Amino acid sequence: MSIMRPRQGRPRHTPPSDPGTSAREQILDAAGALFVERGIASTSTRMIAERVGIRQASLYYHFATKEEILAELLATSVRPSLQMVERIQALVPELATPAAALYAVAAMDVRTLSSTPYNIGTLYLLPEVRTERFDAFRAERGRLQESYGTLGALAAAEGVARSLPAERLGELLIQLVEVVIQIRRSREPEAADTEVIASACLRLCGLGESEVAAARDESQVLLSRLE
Repeated sequence: MSIMRPRQGRPRHTPPSDPGTSAREQILDAAGALFVERGIASTSTRMIAERVGIRQASLYYHFATKEEILAELLATSVRPSLQMVERIQALVPELATPAAALYAVAAMDVRTLSSTPYNIGTLYLLPEVRTERFDAFRAERGRLQESYGTLGALAAAEGVARSLPAERLGELLIQLVEVVIQIRRSREPEAADTEVIASACLRLCGLGESEVAAARDESQVLLSRLE
């Protein structure tokens, strides 16, 4: 009687670059590099599979299309910040001042954008990302922008609060935070960049230097409590 052996999966063309990384993570990593290097239109699923070292058919087991891969990559650049801002907002004003909350959100968002593979934020403005397929990503980023506006309006000095509606303030604040995407085009962001950008968000809201310093100190306690 013959013995039935477990069916083996299809072999890779080449060994994985990091055996401790899942195939899905390797696909996202390879796609991120190719999208930034070549653009979305010039990148095919075959190219992504070849860079990972798997067959194209194996890639489809994890992602149906390259647009699905891109959607997942974009989510990694905004979802952690959105989840954190929702936790922080729940503490205002009972356990955190709006200024400290805004500083904490901005600092954490800068760190997230600084650590996304291959500076994925550079893909935000590409024409492909403006299509209906990426509505979910734009909706999440829109919610994050609204949160910036809400916290900014609560933290803002009286004159700024009167001259800038929360919607406009949120738009300016999120763009100020996303300047780290441009910084990454020329160099790796440093810890000092996080402090500079987060402080600039408070100054945009009309806060003075002593208020910025106090919010920075309070935000460190706030973030340590949430970690």
